[in-house]
Amino acid sequence: MGGIRLYFRLLGAHGRALLEYETDFWIMAVATAFMQVVNIVFLAALFARVPQINGWTFWLVVVMFGMVSLAEGVSSLLSQGVWNLARLIDQGELDYLLVRPYPVVLQVTSSEIATQGLSYTILGGLMVGVALGHIHVDWTLWRVLFGIVLLAGAIAIKMAINLSTNAVSFWLPSATSMFAVAMNRAGELARFPLSVYPLALKAVLGFVVPFAFISYFPVASLAGTGPSRWTGLLTPLVAVYCVVVALTVFRRGLRRYESAGN
Repeated sequence: MGGIRLYFRLLGAHGRALLEYETDFWIMAVATAFMQVVNIVFLAALFARVPQINGWTFWLVVVMFGMVSLAEGVSSLLSQGVWNLARLIDQGELDYLLVRPYPVVLQVTSSEIATQGLSYTILGGLMVGVALGHIHVDWTLWRVLFGIVLLAGAIAIKMAINLSTNAVSFWLPSATSMFAVAMNRAGELARFPLSVYPLALKAVLGFVVPFAFISYFPVASLAGTGPSRWTGLLTPLVAVYCVVVALTVFRRGLRRYESAGN
């Protein structure tokens, strides 16, 4: 419990530091919100001409957009520091973290908090809430709890993918992790139904780097849409698998880390 409390105290310190520059904070928050609004306008224009995409309606896709935004937002609030890993390795600053009595992976993930994380989280939550109100779902206590588990799993998968792809910097050292950036961009494909992509891309997004378990499979399972609804039940297991893989990659990378010297 003490480690968790310290983790959130570190994040709180970074949050207070961001709020010291209120103008920058609000400009970034408004810009991020505007980008999400543009996405929804684009989606509405698309579905105005095409009522359904492989059986997926406008509101179902909005839920997917919201799930991706929520996962991105929460990961930006809780583990944005993973994007500093390449720089820490390149400049040898990881040495300072190694001598502190606190897990290195937690020091890395809590080393920064992203301004846009709050906007993504709030707008993602609004998109999911409003869209679910327009979808016919028989809401029971168990289904609500199941939805919460799916959301938690989606967030864990997003955070794990960010950690593992950034940990590749231990093997491919550079000032920035271009591999992680590229994979993060590929994750934007999860905003649309997996069924619209070719088979090879389905395999990549569904199983190799399981971005589809952030949005497509959980939403299909919750709404009972298509044959993929049964695959969505695996979301918690996929989340555990992704976290284990991410921690394993990070630990192995840490063992081969060599200081940059002085």
